[in-house]
Amino acid sequence: MGQSSPEKLIVVSNEPNGIGFVTINRPRSLNSLTKPMMTDLAQSIKALAQDDSVRVIVLSGSGRAFCSGVDLTSAEDVFKGDVKDVESDPVAQMERCKKPIIGAINGFAVTAGFEIALACDLLVASKGAKFMDTHARFGIFPSWGLSQKLSRIIGANKAREVSLAATPLTAEVAEKLGFVNHVVEENELLNKAREIALAIIKNNQDLVLRYKAVINDGLKLDLGHALSLEKERAHDYYNGMTKDQFKKMQEFIAGRSSKKPSSKL
Repeated sequence: MGQSSPEKLIVVSNEPNGIGFVTINRPRSLNSLTKPMMTDLAQSIKALAQDDSVRVIVLSGSGRAFCSGVDLTSAEDVFKGDVKDVESDPVAQMERCKKPIIGAINGFAVTAGFEIALACDLLVASKGAKFMDTHARFGIFPSWGLSQKLSRIIGANKAREVSLAATPLTAEVAEKLGFVNHVVEENELLNKAREIALAIIKNNQDLVLRYKAVINDGLKLDLGHALSLEKERAHDYYNGMTKDQFKKMQEFIAGRSSKKPSSKL
């Protein structure tokens, strides 16, 4: 695909294996976001979501940061704009995206950058990466989900400390809290993200999309209603399967179970 914005501040590329890469590319400003960049990022995610050749999206930042938030020199333009316009809202487009999104976090993910990381389905971070919420420090009200999502992932008390005291959350601590999936050396960051993406791509893609949806939709509900949602969607899924599809499933399972186990321990 190889598309990018005219100024190449948001760079998009596709690999033939089904991975679509989006890179925030404003390293001299630590990948801070202007209003046009936000729109470009939103549209890039939307385009990959609609591209049938793309199975998994990897989102990263160039240079020393993932994203240092909104460029405050254009704060009024960003915050007083139409914040309800989903077409120019990258987080809204990420949340609408049916495909798995892996965040590859290098350096700082600050405030809006933190919120973009929270919109990913999986996170890989480099050693030394830090997540920081400076909304309270600069008098900015969160609108991309940080006040609600973080507490649900790491617990309310820890989230209050991170947000109210603007306390950095290191990649290593974030991994222990279950926020980050893997912490790796910086030069292995994209390789690890690619490894996870390829593991996802090897699976049944219809079920990958359905599984992501039922997890994410269930998180918005209490456990009882979430379990009912799973049951309902499972019922619809199996009722929609043909006899041929059941036969292929059985053949696939039989083929796997018939493989001789390795003699090596």
